[in-house]
Formats: sequence, structure tokens, C-alpha cells
Amino acid sequence: MQNEKRTGNGLLEGQTAVVTGASRGIGRAIALRLASEGALVAVNYQGSKERAEAVKAEIEEQGGTALLYQCNVADFAACEEFLKAVTEQTGRLDILVNNAGITRDGLLMRMSEEDYDAVLNTNLKGTFNCIRFASRQMLRQKSGRIINISSVSGVLGNAGQANYSASKAGIIGLTKSAARELASRGITVNAIAPGFVNTEMTEGLSEKVKEGAVAQIPLGKFGEPEDIAEAALFLASKGAGYMTGQVLHVDGGMAM
Repeated sequence: MQNEKRTGNGLLEGQTAVVTGASRGIGRAIALRLASEGALVAVNYQGSKERAEAVKAEIEEQGGTALLYQCNVADFAACEEFLKAVTEQTGRLDILVNNAGITRDGLLMRMSEEDYDAVLNTNLKGTFNCIRFASRQMLRQKSGRIINISSVSGVLGNAGQANYSASKAGIIGLTKSAARELASRGITVNAIAPGFVNTEMTEGLSEKVKEGAVAQIPLGKFGEPEDIAEAALFLASKGAGYMTGQVLHVDGGMAM
């Protein structure tokens, strides 16, 4: 379980995992879960250093190991330096979770170019950047797990989220293309498409919007970050070794 001390025989013992946007929400939950199974976790953050340090401290309190790396994943050159530093410091790179993402919601006809570009650059280009440079080490190892966080919005679309939905749909296409390119070298590439999850991103929604969202979810409730973390752990484990190019829906049934 997530709150238990490591015993030295976890599913991911001896592996290095990079989790982008790991200072809060889904990224934090994934970082904690992978660490609980023995992975050394590289906790990436852009601006929330204090929160990232808190995640690192929590991992260490549970007997795990974590390293902090500040990087704006939308920056191509910075991503190269970030992932190069991880491999130089840890000696390997086994798991990459592309979780970093932002929203700047608004109606399509009123959306600014700046808001559109910011979301695409962080969510989609950032995922490309990290795959581009993490795959170098994975190719050398002839093994690796790449897990991209998409969204139900990228599958179904969502009014007021043209930029976000486009970025998350793009991640699905990127996942499938990368899976085909990297499969022959023992690297799997899969995506998770979360539905509505209880994070800071959804806390700002009005009660009316939340009620409307719950009405669309067959299971009748929002998910928790830990639900996504369990899916990420599965895709990172040996149990998912024969899966690649897939989109795992963790959305309470919204997109069935």
C-alpha cells in the first residue's frame, strides 16, 4: 500500500522513474506509488519547489528514494538537460510518466492565441520533448516504459476546452506513433485517459458544473489521484509487458 514502508522487494526495485509535474495532484500520487514499489523517482516540477520538496520528503519517509529536478517541459533544450542529468545521476531510466499539464479554458471564439499555444506547448510538445530525450537511454538499455497522461477530454472533447482537448487528443496520436517506432527495442508506450479526478484542477469548478459532470459518470463520482496512480503502476510493471500503443481509460465509465 502507498503508506507502507518499502520492504526491498517491490515491483519496481532497482528502476529509475521520471514523473513530470509531480509536485501535486495526479503526478504526486504517481510518484508516491512508484516509489512505494521500489523505484527511484525523479520528481519534476516547474515552479512549485516547496510542494516538490514535500513530495520528496514523503517518499523518503516511506523508505523510498527521490531526486528533484526543476524543468519547464515545454522547453526543448531544458528537457534535454533535465533527462541527461537524470541518467547521469542514476545510471539508467526505466520509466517515464508524462503528466505535466495546464489548462486555460475558454470558449473557442474568444480563446487567445497565447492561451492556445501555452496549453499545446506544455501538454503536447512537453510530452514530445520528454519522449525525445528519455528514449535515448531506453534505446541503449533496450527496455523502457513510457506512460503519457491524456484525458477523457481528448477522447470525447469538451466545450470550453478546445486547447486542452486538442493537446490531450494529440497525446493519444503521439503515443501510438511512438509505440510503433520504439516497440522493436523493447520500449512500450501507453496512455492513460483520466476522467474527472479530485485535484486542484477540478476544485475550482462550480457545484453546478460538478453535478453535471457526475451525472455523466456511470460510477456516479469523481475519481481520486490514486486511481490513476494504480493504472500507471500497472503500465510500468511486468504485467503490462505485452501492451503498447494503448489508451487505458480510468474515467468511471464516461467514455465507454
